[in-house]
Amino acid sequence: MELQKLKYFQTVARLEHMTRAAEILHIAQPSLTQAIHSLEDELGVPLFRKNGRRIFLTEYGECLLKKLDVLLPEFESIPEELSVLKNNVSKTVKLNILAASSFVIGVIVNYRQTNPDVIFEFEQSELKQNCDILITTNGNHSGCRSDCIKKCIKEENIYLAVPKSSGFASYESIELSEVKDERFVMLSSSRLFGAICNKYCAMAGFTPKILFESDSPIAVQNIISTGTGVAFWPEYSWGQIKNKNVSLIPISFPDCHRDIIIELYDRAPCSVYAKDFYEYLLRRIENNRATAFSPNR
Repeated sequence: MELQKLKYFQTVARLEHMTRAAEILHIAQPSLTQAIHSLEDELGVPLFRKNGRRIFLTEYGECLLKKLDVLLPEFESIPEELSVLKNNVSKTVKLNILAASSFVIGVIVNYRQTNPDVIFEFEQSELKQNCDILITTNGNHSGCRSDCIKKCIKEENIYLAVPKSSGFASYESIELSEVKDERFVMLSSSRLFGAICNKYCAMAGFTPKILFESDSPIAVQNIISTGTGVAFWPEYSWGQIKNKNVSLIPISFPDCHRDIIIELYDRAPCSVYAKDFYEYLLRRIENNRATAFSPNR
């Protein structure tokens, strides 16, 4: 069924007058009559009956009119809805954040202050492919996909956070094996950063004793500030230590660091903000590195 014929029928059905309907539709009356007959032939039922010069809806016509009164407004709204969707899609940046999530979220908050129209969608899926930007780290990267436009790798040192009240706080640096008997506040080994830290503990010859699992920098600081436990601390992902009762110590062995890998993809439909946010994220990383805090001595 042609949409135009259905609209013609709806107008005739409401007016129950072919001539007035033709005037409103700006179509010749014979052409309108032919379109209605064509629709009746297609449906196999009569839609109107005549009574003198007037026309009235049949039961089939009444049924069709009720359906069209619901369906046609939906059809007519499709172009506008698609236009709105197109506008939103073009403003949407899809992120798959598998590393440095606290840092990236902070960058997003700052970016939206000057770009209030941007829309961010977040995922944390190692299998997800449909994203504009992927932020990941060591051990979860199989190389650039064919649709990767840009890729940047930033090395990040990993320090040891200790209570300022402990004897370790005065160290210039520390070998990881020296804290093998301490209890650790760590991310779960199912998380990438947690797996990396477990690897470094294994290189130092021990399995960490877990005091508490947390991916919150604030929670980690607060727990250690009580004088209990130690923790790994990624240099700029988690930012500066804000708790005066916690110290950061460089790890001399093994060489504890990780790579933050940021990739920009050619996703369709294209986001007008994706490339700009990618460049902004890299600048913020560089700014953090340039103003990196010195570990506590």
